[in-house]
Amino acid sequence: MSKVVVVTGAGGVLCSTLAKALSKQGHKIAVLDLKKEAADAVAEEIKADGGIAIGVVANVLEKDSLEAAKLEVNEKLGSCDILVNGAGGNHPLGTTSNPHLLEADLENTTEGFKTFFDLDPKGIEFVFNLNFIGTLLPTQIFAKDMVGKPGCSILNISSMNAFTPLTKIPAYSGAKAAVSNFTQWLAVHFSKVGIRVNALAPGFFLTDQNRTLLTNEDGSLTQRGQQIIDQTPMGRYGVPEDLVSTTLYLCDEKSAFVTGVVIPIDGGFSAYSGV
Repeated sequence: MSKVVVVTGAGGVLCSTLAKALSKQGHKIAVLDLKKEAADAVAEEIKADGGIAIGVVANVLEKDSLEAAKLEVNEKLGSCDILVNGAGGNHPLGTTSNPHLLEADLENTTEGFKTFFDLDPKGIEFVFNLNFIGTLLPTQIFAKDMVGKPGCSILNISSMNAFTPLTKIPAYSGAKAAVSNFTQWLAVHFSKVGIRVNALAPGFFLTDQNRTLLTNEDGSLTQRGQQIIDQTPMGRYGVPEDLVSTTLYLCDEKSAFVTGVVIPIDGGFSAYSGV
């Protein structure tokens, strides 16, 4: 049965892959992104492959923008049945330079060097807002149409670092932990009106946001990149297609009794103690 699927952050590598996969199931896709050209490009790819899609500009941190997006989606495709909250990311202002604090770091005057004590509150606020508020607001706007409709669900994007925080990125780790907690809260809250709420917790996938952090220009791994692979039992980074089967399962009626779960897709990273 064809449903209307709204995907935020769908101009990016991971969520565009999910949008295309959901289209292949016969669903109509609203490709939402902050950049209209990115949203339109993904929508055109879906249509070229025989699917139904529209590109819609939307800022997940602005209710007015989301309300306008909802009106466009409802007019062109119908009301939302499945919401994928894919918008998110990190920011350098919420990231420390080193994984551990050393006394000498307090005397380091290198431009751009940041200890925990130098983290910018605005940068941390941006990361929390983008990941948590950017999940909450689209849910407020689009889930209202789901109430009482059969077969509706919400899929959030958490992270394996919501289980165990990664070094250097306290804001992102904390924000994704909030997304996981919110997923569970919302699953309970919506349980009486027929809306299921679950989340994916991706491990390390090479994207435009982290490629320079994990790989060198020649394609070799950086020190942090190698550290990640050494900590990943399956010995590789994820590829976008690794998220597809779990996404289709959680958005399908085959998982009709599944709500409030956060599923790691991380090659075993979160299960490995390091020894």
